[in-house]
Amino acid sequence: MILRMPLGLSAALSAITLSAMAMPSIARAEDGHQLWLRYPPATGTPDRAVTITAADPLGRPQLKLAIAELKRGLAPQGVQGPFRLMTPADGSWPARYDHLGAEGFALSSRKVGDRIDTQIAAKTDLGLLYGVFHYLRLAHSGADLARLDVVSSPRIALRVLDHWDNLDGTVERGYAGASIWDWWRLPDWRDPIYTDYARANASVGINGAVLNNVNAKADSLTAPYIAKAAALADVFRPWGIKVYLSARWSAPIELGGLKTADPLDPAVAAWWRAKADEIYRAIPDFGGFLVKANSEGQPGPADYHRTHAQGANMLAAALKPHGGVVMWRAFVYAHDNPEDRAKQAYNDFKPLDGQFADNVLVQVKNGAIDFQPREPFHPLFGAMPRTNLMMEFQITKEYLGQSTHMTYLGPLFSEALQADTLAQGKGSTVARVVDGSLDGHRLTGIAGVANIGANRDWSGSIFNQADWYAFGRLAWNPDLSPESIAREWAAQTFSPAPKVVEAVTAIMIPSREVAVDYMTPLGLAHQMSVYGHYGPGPWVNTLARPEWNPVYYNRADAQGIGFDRTASGSKAIAQYSPAIAARLARPETTDDKDLLWFHHLPWTYRMKDGATLWDDLVRHYDRGVSGVENMQGQWQALKPAIDAERFEKTSVFLTIQRRDAQLWRDASIAYWQSLNHLPLPAGSAPPAHDLGWYKALTFPYAPGNP
Repeated sequence: MILRMPLGLSAALSAITLSAMAMPSIARAEDGHQLWLRYPPATGTPDRAVTITAADPLGRPQLKLAIAELKRGLAPQGVQGPFRLMTPADGSWPARYDHLGAEGFALSSRKVGDRIDTQIAAKTDLGLLYGVFHYLRLAHSGADLARLDVVSSPRIALRVLDHWDNLDGTVERGYAGASIWDWWRLPDWRDPIYTDYARANASVGINGAVLNNVNAKADSLTAPYIAKAAALADVFRPWGIKVYLSARWSAPIELGGLKTADPLDPAVAAWWRAKADEIYRAIPDFGGFLVKANSEGQPGPADYHRTHAQGANMLAAALKPHGGVVMWRAFVYAHDNPEDRAKQAYNDFKPLDGQFADNVLVQVKNGAIDFQPREPFHPLFGAMPRTNLMMEFQITKEYLGQSTHMTYLGPLFSEALQADTLAQGKGSTVARVVDGSLDGHRLTGIAGVANIGANRDWSGSIFNQADWYAFGRLAWNPDLSPESIAREWAAQTFSPAPKVVEAVTAIMIPSREVAVDYMTPLGLAHQMSVYGHYGPGPWVNTLARPEWNPVYYNRADAQGIGFDRTASGSKAIAQYSPAIAARLARPETTDDKDLLWFHHLPWTYRMKDGATLWDDLVRHYDRGVSGVENMQGQWQALKPAIDAERFEKTSVFLTIQRRDAQLWRDASIAYWQSLNHLPLPAGSAPPAHDLGWYKALTFPYAPGNP
């Protein structure tokens, strides 16, 4: 099949440049809805046709989408063809591509006279679709399209967004408005936004979506809601995306009228088998279940004195005939946990290594507490070689200023993935645990808690879109650099002009570290207020459970600060490999960024730079505030190059962030001084108010806390 399309004479993207002092204004207003798929409009007079050669797409929806996307993305670029899209069924197949998996692709091109011949090859139509998206990523990022030689396959099999969306339309820890799932009107009305969502995910290689909150309602498993999920699955399927559901453990009682949810009870197992059969009749390619059990009050197998493995395996047996998987969350902590919350997931799951069925993935958060601005990597990574371990990141920024703080999460994701567990010697990275290469696992997965809502810009701010994008790119290849991902995103989202890309990237890369400095420097954690985890609250000590209180984590008193997790404290360092535990045993060999996570130290402790811990801590807070001020200045310099709508919204949010950073800095310092009574280092200004003023602040209607 040959398709001809007219293209304009716009200059190649790689040749577009902007003067730093005289950046041209962009005329059209934008609201961010197009994400990074913001193909610029055609310019010039169309006078050249590009030929796309492919098999007849009739009956091949993914090939049809690939062709349509290529046409859509090339039209403005003046790119010279022809293009050939090929699979083994479509003609001669190069043997060098035989190793490509079902989702992999190869791009190659060569210059022939004044044209560029380009080939996109894949073993499947889905691979072609991914290949087209990658080609367009290169085209809209200023790459040299005349000398392409790219072979790419995803390192991780299941690349999933977890939506914490509730059936009433609210989103737990959602900061971009209501849920995009219109459960009330489904399955009849299939909003076009569902297609936009699927297309955006496919463009970065995300291939799964858990539709409902991990704090699940049993109603999600009833026939009406299965039909609604099936309608979404129909929309997603051509884009290579499977749907999953969070399953409530007590559903056999709530829906089936059983008196127990004991996983070893034959009637319970039979109920789940029947439920799985029902779901697969409606959704033949259903992905499986995500389960939060025996955590934060959720029911689970421990209610019946059964293990997590016994619970997961019962569900896995129900799904296995259909090819489904169970993603069993390791985020657990007890109602009575006097020792150290950071230890419990390891204590509960490490003894179960090797006991989980082969279609179970244990889904482990990147750190042992709860998606903090910085956490050391979770000690379960590297500790369960006989179990499929799946990474869980939080894309939505529950503890990182939510939707208004600019904190690019690519560095956080990469920091966790590239951490070396030393489980099998140097190079035993978390990424190699997650992609299965360290321990020889074939079922692999990575999940990101979605930051998507009904706002026109999807994520509450333009720059929050970069976190969704970065998750998808790192899920495909965990070794990509956060900087290269930021550059890709900036080029596609704003402009491929080098000075724009450089300036935007320079703002993004340090932004998360800036937030760590003004929120939780030197390894502090969980210092957020009780009001939706927004704003500072290091003094809070009144919540019902000890580990909900910030004082539990800072352990600050007149003598010092920090959580002792060494042999003299909670002994949590013993959960890491011996080489890491030996390094963490002494503060002088512990990285400063993790110092107070692992050690309780005197305020007068001498840091590596010779300053006292107190002086260094205050300087980190100061650096966080000045870091936001720097971002404000860098963004203002970009005004001529950014459309007015997106520029203004980001400017306002940076103003909010600057105010919040000052609040974090002043409130934290005021509280620490109330304990240690130490003077501030030279050059550091005192807090604007006394401690009582900061303690009186409330944020009772913070979003994302339905």
